[in-house]
Amino acid sequence: MLSSIHLLQPHLLSLLRIVSSLVLFSYGTQKILHFPAAASVPPVGSLPWIAGLLELTLGFLVLIGFQTRIAAFVLSGLMAFAYFIGHASKSFFPAQNGGVAAILFCFVLLYIVAAGAGPFSVDDLLKRGRTEVAA
Repeated sequence: MLSSIHLLQPHLLSLLRIVSSLVLFSYGTQKILHFPAAASVPPVGSLPWIAGLLELTLGFLVLIGFQTRIAAFVLSGLMAFAYFIGHASKSFFPAQNGGVAAILFCFVLLYIVAAGAGPFSVDDLLKRGRTEVAA
């Protein structure tokens, strides 16, 4: 049983990358594209707007698995800054300061930096293409 679960690990890595980046990407679409509609949108050029632009562009790169490690690294740092700038000063406890999502995104993205994009990604397609050309 454990050996069959172990075989799923690369595919579950891709699933983790896709689902987490879809959620992060949706924050970017809300801030930049105003979809889905939000109660308030950040002014153009503000820190939340810049964060939204990164969530939108780099979130899409992570979603499709292109330049995944670099994009995930920047987004992980963004989420760390978001936590410390926007949440940590309110309370020590993430459940009270509203920073749960930022912490989870930070560490999930950091894991993706280390683990890579997984088999369902543009990065993997490009890697396989280079291997076939070299062979």
